[in-house]
Amino acid sequence: MRGKPYLIGCTLIAALGGLLFGFDTAVISGTTTALETVYELGSFALGFTVASALIGTILGAILVGRPADLIGRRRVLMVIGALYLISAVGSALAWDWYSFLFFRFLGGLGVGGASVVSPMYIAEISPAALRGRLVAVTQFNIVLGILLAFFSNYLLAGLDLGATEWRWMFGVEALPAAAFCLLLCLTPFSPRWLVSQGRVSEAGEVLRRLGNDDASVAREIQEIQASLDFAHHSMREPLFQRAYAKPILLAVAIAVFNQLSGINALMYYAPHIFSMAGADKSSALLQSVGVGGTNLVFTVLAMLVIDHFGRRRLMLVGSLGYILSLASTAAAFYAYGAEFSASMDAGTVVERARELIATTPSEANQEALRLATAAAAQANQAVGWGGTIVLASLLVFIASHAFGQGAVIWVFISEIFPNRVRARGQALGSFTHWVMAAAISWTFPMFAAASGGHTFAFYAVMMVFQLLWVLLVMPETKGIPLEDIQKELGIE
Repeated sequence: MRGKPYLIGCTLIAALGGLLFGFDTAVISGTTTALETVYELGSFALGFTVASALIGTILGAILVGRPADLIGRRRVLMVIGALYLISAVGSALAWDWYSFLFFRFLGGLGVGGASVVSPMYIAEISPAALRGRLVAVTQFNIVLGILLAFFSNYLLAGLDLGATEWRWMFGVEALPAAAFCLLLCLTPFSPRWLVSQGRVSEAGEVLRRLGNDDASVAREIQEIQASLDFAHHSMREPLFQRAYAKPILLAVAIAVFNQLSGINALMYYAPHIFSMAGADKSSALLQSVGVGGTNLVFTVLAMLVIDHFGRRRLMLVGSLGYILSLASTAAAFYAYGAEFSASMDAGTVVERARELIATTPSEANQEALRLATAAAAQANQAVGWGGTIVLASLLVFIASHAFGQGAVIWVFISEIFPNRVRARGQALGSFTHWVMAAAISWTFPMFAAASGGHTFAFYAVMMVFQLLWVLLVMPETKGIPLEDIQKELGIE
């Protein structure tokens, strides 16, 4: 196969790394209550359990750059697929808390690696005019994976699988992971990696298969060789030097702001947040599906316009949406905090009564459940508009993220580094992103328990700073060939 269909096919396969990234990130949201019970976890230990995958993600992101340069982007993606597969099966079969942490850590290595290599590989096979949309397919697959995780959790929760329910939630990831490993055999090596290895004729053939004619192939290879400039540079030269200061600062800034929005708090704790706002277990899982669906819809809209509107304009719209939605979420927690707490406590009593009936189905326990359910209904009624405001605000929040930061971050980071340091530059951006994700995810249960209002207000203030950064610092990269972006940034 040649031409545009082949290019799109390779993009979709590489972007499956993003789908697994999204699924692995969000699937734990439906299991936090079970994990608390099974492993007897407090809020600090629960935060660490959720963050265990993120520790692997941090290491995967920072360590994958050198292997991607040495053995190629495609081979590294195959290793990442194997990590996802082992993690899914291992997490489902974990025999104690420590084994569970280990297998989640392996999955985190895969997520960190995929966040670097999937968008980088797609950027390196894409023509400039389509690069934004094609790299954004990774983000589309990330949010599709998140939606599938939320929906899978909701469906599995309805099957009454009992004590094994949470294990099935992790185990289903093994199917797409195995498919990813097999489909990667159909993709080529990155032409830019091939040129860096001196395999110029192979690079030319790959570019032809991707739809380039002979004249454009010769010109593109010449531009790639010029950008590598091996007469004065090498693939092993250090990333941290003054010449690359501008892309380094841009990558770190967009990654830090991405997480200071609180996006991963919502991804990892969506049902918990909705429970905090008065929803019962089933409603909280269903509302999480709504978050995933909104994320998907607005990611598609962003993909359609990113190469027309540009990265910077999407970031402006997203920043304004962040500020509005986070501020209103904080206001709801300030205004209805007591009612939310009473409703959440009542829901906990109902769950415990149901667990008691499952083990000891006596008339006394049935009466206790009836009384607890009536009390919970009364508490939920007292919540009033508070829960609706939180749901609406968080749907606006996820729409703003999908249309702005979510669509832009991986495209932008994959564009701003020169060919000779792109793998390590992308790794730095992803490493920063995941360090911040771990910090947010680990601390959220503790901070939210103290004050949901303060937590969301903090995220809103951080998004004011992001808006200022976009207005004053962020450059536009739409439609510019990769080899020309480094010139725009003043890199020789």
